[in-house]
Amino acid sequence: MKLGFREGVLHDETRPDWDAVGPRPIRWSLWYPAAEGSLETEIPGRSWFRRVAVARDAPLQPMAKPYPLVLLSHGTGGSAAGLEWLASRLVNRGFIALGVNHHGNTSGEPYRAEGFACLWERAPDLSLMLDRREDWQGDLAGHIDTDSVFAAGFSAGAYTVMLLLGAVAQFSQFEQSRLKPGGRRGPREFPDLADHIPSLLRTSTAFRDSWSRMSQSYRDDRIRAALVCAPGRSVRGFSEDSLKAIDGPALILVGDADNTAPVEECSKWLHARLDRSLLRILPGGLGHYVFLPEGTALGLSFAEHLFTDPAGIERSDVHEEIAKLSGGFFHGTDIPVDI
Repeated sequence: MKLGFREGVLHDETRPDWDAVGPRPIRWSLWYPAAEGSLETEIPGRSWFRRVAVARDAPLQPMAKPYPLVLLSHGTGGSAAGLEWLASRLVNRGFIALGVNHHGNTSGEPYRAEGFACLWERAPDLSLMLDRREDWQGDLAGHIDTDSVFAAGFSAGAYTVMLLLGAVAQFSQFEQSRLKPGGRRGPREFPDLADHIPSLLRTSTAFRDSWSRMSQSYRDDRIRAALVCAPGRSVRGFSEDSLKAIDGPALILVGDADNTAPVEECSKWLHARLDRSLLRILPGGLGHYVFLPEGTALGLSFAEHLFTDPAGIERSDVHEEIAKLSGGFFHGTDIPVDI
């Protein structure tokens, strides 16, 4: 099947950008089945990730019924391109996939402490894509089943899709009152994040307004089910009552040797508080970053730890297994679960 690809940017007029000089930008990427005969070409530019050839702006391969849609949310500091490996495989399984770059928390633009601290701002990015679907669907309108929408996220993206299912944040792990002596003060990409929060609360109206929205509900009833990949410690900030009230199914996937988001502390904790979740622990000494694409020589030279797996493990094989599990889950197939 040919892989179609389109991209663009929307602006959320209801929320400001972090400089408070304009509306919040939401850059999106769309992967879909392209019509037979479409020409696939390599995406130009240097990248840390191995990219697949795509048929840019090609017409859709029509199907007898509309395609179900999967919304994608990248990990902290990442980008929609970081989930292209999943998007392309979901397209081969009969889905259309739509990912966004989360403003201030994406490698697609300069990092901002605000974007890393206010993770709850990510969920409305995806809801906006559904609200404004006429602005990006174009000739795909009528071919996407907007009554059959799913969500998938990795790490901070897992936090995002849990918000869409109905999880409500009680606190941020980087609030001053939550910090422990000698403990983590931020993620790998922004290690001093906690030190920025007090000054931002004093000086930034955009940040204060966002911080006040922390404990709002961002549930979107259009989301039927969620793929939750390697959820991080941020999920421990969710209200347990809100987790118990979630009625949408979730498939939690995590590597058995994830030291960034430890299985017991994160995935098992979350699974135990959800009534309709499946937990699959992927074996083989797999770490957190197995959910990233395979690396190029450039990526390996700058961040070898992101692209190195245990001996004998082929990341592409793991990606195939993840796509098989998630595709079956979204299609309603039973999935074996390791607890």
